[in-house]
Amino acid sequence: MEEKLITLFHTYESVAYLISIAINIVISILGVVPSVFLTAANLAVFGFWKGTFLSFVGEAVGAIVSFVLYRKGFHKLSETKWFSYPKVKRLLEAEGVEAFSLILSLRLLPFVPSGLVTFVAAIGHTSLLIFIIASSLGKLPALLLEAYSVYQVMNWTWQGKVISTLLSVFLFIFTCTSIAVIKSDDSKY
Repeated sequence: MEEKLITLFHTYESVAYLISIAINIVISILGVVPSVFLTAANLAVFGFWKGTFLSFVGEAVGAIVSFVLYRKGFHKLSETKWFSYPKVKRLLEAEGVEAFSLILSLRLLPFVPSGLVTFVAAIGHTSLLIFIIASSLGKLPALLLEAYSVYQVMNWTWQGKVISTLLSVFLFIFTCTSIAVIKSDDSKY
């Protein structure tokens, strides 16, 4: 996918920035598609700093567009049973400083799905301005870390090799743990 994006950016060089931002908006609206391949293409075509900045702008604009669309289309879902869990309910009902703090902290955590944070904030009581500021500030460190990691892996530096090794070890442990859990669940029946 990354190579197709690189080709697309080179083919339409004069509007490549806009294409990248548009793709990021679509990724944000979908909410479940990872953007790492787009970050990699941005870094490959535009360089580290411009590519990182472009990815940040795309993700920030994508989150804003998603927030507005989710708020218009799904606001009534906040009253359903699905959102009765205490942690989710807290974000749904948060306003002002509390909403800002929750969104910022959730954006800083790399394992919390970005689309889920946007969705819950949108159907809750969070104002658009609070969401924009907290979301953008929270995305910045996470995106810098992602861009750095992707850049190191793409250039196969010693840091990239360490990142790849750690990722491989994590995936191996995760897979073994998942298999063990499945087998223990099967043995109960």
